[in-house]
Amino acid sequence: MALSSAPLTLSQLTSAIKDSLSQHFGPSTFWVKGEVTSHTFKPDKRYHYFELVEKDPLTNRIKAKMRASAWGEGSLAIDRFQQETRQRFTNNIDVLLQVRVEFHEVYGLQLTVLSVDGAYTLGALERQRQAVLDRLVRENPESIWKIGDRYVTANKQVAMNRVLQRIALVSSETSAGREDFRHTLETNLSGYRFLIDDYFTVVQGEHNAAQVLARLAGILESRKPYDCVVIVRGGGAQTDFLIFDDHDLGLAVATYPIPIITGIGHQKNETITDLMANTPRKTPTEAAEFILQRNRDFEEELARKQKNIVVYAQQLLAGRDRMLLQINADIISHSKEVIFNGRRKVLTAASGLGSALRILFDHRKTDLRLSKERLGLVAGLNLKKEAGSLNHFASVIKLVSPENTLKRGFVLVKSGDRIIPSGEALDKGDAVDMIFHDKTVSAIVESKTDRNGR
Repeated sequence: MALSSAPLTLSQLTSAIKDSLSQHFGPSTFWVKGEVTSHTFKPDKRYHYFELVEKDPLTNRIKAKMRASAWGEGSLAIDRFQQETRQRFTNNIDVLLQVRVEFHEVYGLQLTVLSVDGAYTLGALERQRQAVLDRLVRENPESIWKIGDRYVTANKQVAMNRVLQRIALVSSETSAGREDFRHTLETNLSGYRFLIDDYFTVVQGEHNAAQVLARLAGILESRKPYDCVVIVRGGGAQTDFLIFDDHDLGLAVATYPIPIITGIGHQKNETITDLMANTPRKTPTEAAEFILQRNRDFEEELARKQKNIVVYAQQLLAGRDRMLLQINADIISHSKEVIFNGRRKVLTAASGLGSALRILFDHRKTDLRLSKERLGLVAGLNLKKEAGSLNHFASVIKLVSPENTLKRGFVLVKSGDRIIPSGEALDKGDAVDMIFHDKTVSAIVESKTDRNGR
């Protein structure tokens, strides 16, 4: 269609553009790669609408952007893509699309999707995931190492308690995985009891990794002595797990000071969070079973040790019984020998003692006889001496007796029953008895004079 210099209507211009594009591209199709954004899906019509963008790998700036849609054949291709990759067709995924370039007078230029290469998307996700892992190892050599195909982290080296009972559970409040985890623990047949604290967060969507990081920080801020932290979610498409391939979340898990157990629900691949965690498990139920089995292992070990202690104690007692029996037999045998030797010594000593006693008796008998003779002689002399002393004392006593004293001219004066030793005890008119050696004379005191004539 030739264009003139005369003004065109908008429809004329859009028709010209459409004809030009049709002549240039025709029915040709192209394989185009880009990132899906602004995706919406109309389930009733099975229509997908989105934008396909190309970003600068260094600056992340958008270099190109086109609207795209998928319906009919293209919608079926997206269904196959989701079934084969278990990856939802949604925002922020890299895709390789077979498209046809179309222009509509009203809706403008757009790409119509005819097919989707699932292998490319999975490869792009894996490349992105591997780049994050390489960065983690490169930038954190003190806490993340790669040995062969295995990743070793500080969290993997945190010693896990033998018994796990106090659990911090990070999950969505409405997650079926959370319910599976709790149900498995709370209905265990071993009767174990658990203290589980919920830390709710969104567990899908790459941009929500910051919420999970905040919950991990909150666990540490609580200062509660948790045995472990468990991160769970249910199943889903592969893009639902992109949150767990986040660099910052992976670093936080790798350096976390409490052992982390994951049960994220990804059946095919391990997320970066799984690789960094102390103990990764495929599903929430498997995470719960790991905890139960660890507790059972500890209980069984205790039972084995208890049995070993009982067996050892029985063996020890049996050995002590045998030892006591041997000691008892040795004591009896030794006692008999001691008694026999003692009896022999006693008999020998008794025999010698008889002769010694007879000799000693004779010596003592002679000593007694001599002592008796000396005692008789000494006693006779002492008796004679003491008899002389007694006779002398008897003569003195007789000489000073009251009767002999009265005979020498002395008088004993009494007043009543009292002996009057001095004239001071008498007054004029007192009756007195004067006792001579042969008579008693009664008198009345008429006067008193001192010996010096006064």
